[in-house]
Amino acid sequence: MHGRLKVRSSAEEAARKRKEQEQKAQKFRAGMGRILMKKVANELDDEMMDLTGRVLSANPDIATLWNLRRQCLQKIASEDKDNQAVFDKDLSFTEMCLQVNPKSYCAWHHRCWVLENAPTPNWQKEVDLCTRYLKLDERNFHCWDYRRYVVEKAKIPLEKELDFCTEKIQNNFSNYSSWHYRSKLLPVLYPNREDPSRPVSEEKLREELELVLTAAFTDPNDSSAWFYQRWLLGYSQPELDIAAFRLDTVRKLAVIAFTRPVNLKHKNVTLTFDFDKEINQGSDWQPVATDGSHAVTWLLEGLNTTFSDEHVSFVSFKDENGNLYTLEVQRLSETSLIAIKLPKFEHEFNDAVLDVLKTQLDSCQQLLEYEPDSKWTLLTAALLMKAIDRRRYYDHMLAYLEKLQTVDPMRQGYYRDLTSRWSIENRLERWIGANGIPNGKLDLSGLKLERLFYEQYLSVAEEIDLSNNQLTHGSLGKLSYFSFCKRLSLENSFENAEKAQPVLRQLGWD
Repeated sequence: MHGRLKVRSSAEEAARKRKEQEQKAQKFRAGMGRILMKKVANELDDEMMDLTGRVLSANPDIATLWNLRRQCLQKIASEDKDNQAVFDKDLSFTEMCLQVNPKSYCAWHHRCWVLENAPTPNWQKEVDLCTRYLKLDERNFHCWDYRRYVVEKAKIPLEKELDFCTEKIQNNFSNYSSWHYRSKLLPVLYPNREDPSRPVSEEKLREELELVLTAAFTDPNDSSAWFYQRWLLGYSQPELDIAAFRLDTVRKLAVIAFTRPVNLKHKNVTLTFDFDKEINQGSDWQPVATDGSHAVTWLLEGLNTTFSDEHVSFVSFKDENGNLYTLEVQRLSETSLIAIKLPKFEHEFNDAVLDVLKTQLDSCQQLLEYEPDSKWTLLTAALLMKAIDRRRYYDHMLAYLEKLQTVDPMRQGYYRDLTSRWSIENRLERWIGANGIPNGKLDLSGLKLERLFYEQYLSVAEEIDLSNNQLTHGSLGKLSYFSFCKRLSLENSFENAEKAQPVLRQLGWD
């Protein structure tokens, strides 16, 4: 029929696409073949630039070609005194490649290299380029990373960058990269001088929590603001410190544990016990349950030492950077010393911040009345309870985690781990007590534990009850930390008792 557009059948369309792909593949092979020939001949010339440019403009993710291109640029630039134009031309080429793939690692990396090697790089122009790109795709984390790099080079005031972050977040709360950049800027602009382990000052913290509340409740199902809030609340790695120490002269055994892995054998590390200089040598201590150089728990066996009751004793640890940590040692008996520092399970907030957190918790609970299965709201409510008063809200926290296992089954393991961790924290606090001396048996029974946490504190316990739990096979290795344990109850402790039995026998806990 004349005048009508012919519509290709699916078979014809597939054949046409196949032919196009074959032609592209043929050109690619020819181009790569010629490039490899010139590489072998070390011909780093204009033709090589042209050949690599043709291939990269179609596929900018071939790192080898970018490397060749850099070699060409170095040679060309060395032969031309006025070589800024050479680098400017390649910046334009890189920008063209980024239009093909704005998230090309290779292209962004090459752009950094060009600017570092150019005689007079225009860093402000690069900042403006990032601003333009982030208008097109405000969640391009490659561009956000590049922006942090060029902002430092251009010496842009950080206050101005924080304003830029705020603008981007207000335009779209679901901007994880912008929240992340904000978490890098705030500790520099608003440090917490009273407690350096905290991310920002208390006053700025209140403002940020209010911003998070607005963002989170605009879209409760978006994770960006919720993750940022967890950073504000201080859920991160604990600060380095001595966690526990125990020594027994009858058993000729000593153990020292830290909040984070350390290397006692490092030449700049010193360990000092004011009651006996002979056990101060870090080279005599051996790491527990690790083949590496760093461990949270270290053991000293076969020691010969005595101690007197004449003065208060201390154990001191100086790390690789010269920071000193001390812990007062208490006399447990005529033959035994012990020291435990109560773990810092979460940050302590002032009354003004606590009021904000309580308001947010109320808002979460109101939202749950309308959306009872909102996973981020449930998790945030549990985290807020922990930050406000984990003893008071302990049962509610665990109830929310249990519900989360139903509404968010893909992350059941994470919620179970949190349940295990928080349950152990609750029992550890009761066991250690305010004076740092353990209150008899450490009872961890009936907690539905699937994993063991805080093993460095368990290393100084003399009696541990792990009965009636659901420990997985992966927790078996943690039993090797129980250096001072004389009585260990494992009745109905493991999810698979038959699988655990051989390992228990090997560890001596049959």
